[in-house]
Amino acid sequence: MHSSYSSPQTYIDDFNAVDYYQTYYSSEEGRLHGEWTNFALQNLHETFGPGGVNGHVLIDFGAGPTIYHLLSACEAFDIIITSDFLEQNRQQLEKWLRKDPDALDWTHIVKYVCELEGNSENWEKKEETLRRKVTKVVKCDGLAKKPYGNEPMPEADCLLSCLCLEGPCKDLEAYTNLLKKFQKLLKPGGHILLLGVLNCSFYHTGKTKFSWLSLTKDDLESVIKKAGYEIVKLKVIARTEKSWMDISNHDSYYYVHARKSQKETSCI
Repeated sequence: MHSSYSSPQTYIDDFNAVDYYQTYYSSEEGRLHGEWTNFALQNLHETFGPGGVNGHVLIDFGAGPTIYHLLSACEAFDIIITSDFLEQNRQQLEKWLRKDPDALDWTHIVKYVCELEGNSENWEKKEETLRRKVTKVVKCDGLAKKPYGNEPMPEADCLLSCLCLEGPCKDLEAYTNLLKKFQKLLKPGGHILLLGVLNCSFYHTGKTKFSWLSLTKDDLESVIKKAGYEIVKLKVIARTEKSWMDISNHDSYYYVHARKSQKETSCI
């Protein structure tokens, strides 16, 4: 466990969704806009493209205030349920879905995904497709016995989690247990997609520092297999941008595509 583990209450009290967006994703100064978003969106584009992963329901676990990771998925699924632990993040998601004037602006990233798909002129249509496909924004809690509490959740064809799980999990055991809980949310043979950073112990949102569970590639492979999934693809690339190590100390990015067994098993 990291010595300065950021508790759920710390996140409730101190996490500012707008600061997070400005720090990492804004078109002017976002530190993850570029190297990280290109890596994540390219892999998601390949995964959800023609002949790839598709289905009826996709569950997005721990979205933060972001929607960029769902832009390719909205072409491959009929229903998307997105979620986050923090009310302030869920409020930002709802604002974007309602097209509120003060919603976070993802236009620059939407246009990039449309370029990947060969439809650079149709970015507004892409936004409307995602807004239509997202049917619910709900609360999730990775530390709870049931991550969605009493919220009725359909069995999903795919579960996606991007830059989330290392936040609530104090250690590898907690991380493994959370992945096991996800088994209950997936259909037999369902897909799970995980995206994040390796060898990272902290990140900043604005001036606030939060802890992060530091994982190696070997750790990642081990916990996924222990949780009962078959790894289809695991890709890691090194971080090349080093000028902002004071904001986050990760050294690489990962993308995992794994699958639940075709047979029903009890994992909890």
